[in-house]
Amino acid sequence: MESNFLQEQNYIKAKKRVKEIKGFYIHLSVFIIINIFISGIIIFGLMSSGDSFAETITNFGVYSTWLFWGIGMFFHWLGVFGFKSLGFGKDWEERKIKEMMEKDEQRGKKFK
Repeated sequence: MESNFLQEQNYIKAKKRVKEIKGFYIHLSVFIIINIFISGIIIFGLMSSGDSFAETITNFGVYSTWLFWGIGMFFHWLGVFGFKSLGFGKDWEERKIKEMMEKDEQRGKKFK
C-alpha cells in the first residue's frame, strides 16, 4: 500500500516536471519565432526609410526585444532547470572535495 502511494507521488512529481520543461521549450520556440518576425519588420522598415543594411543591422531596435525578452527567458530557464544545470547541485561541493583529495593524493605519490 505504501509503495503504491510513493509510486503515485513520484508519478505526479515527474508529470509536473515534464510539464514545466515542456512549457519552457514552448516559450523558447515562441521567443525565437516572434523575435525573428519583429526583427524582420524593423529591418524592413528601416531599409525602406533609406537606411543602408549596415546602418539597419547596427540599430539597437533590431536587438532590443531579443535582449529584454531574453532576460526573462533566462529567469524562466533558471526557474525550470535551476542552478543544478550550471553544475552547482546538492552534491557539487562533495564531488569537488573528493576531486581535490584525489589530486593531492596523486601529487603525493609523485614525490615519494
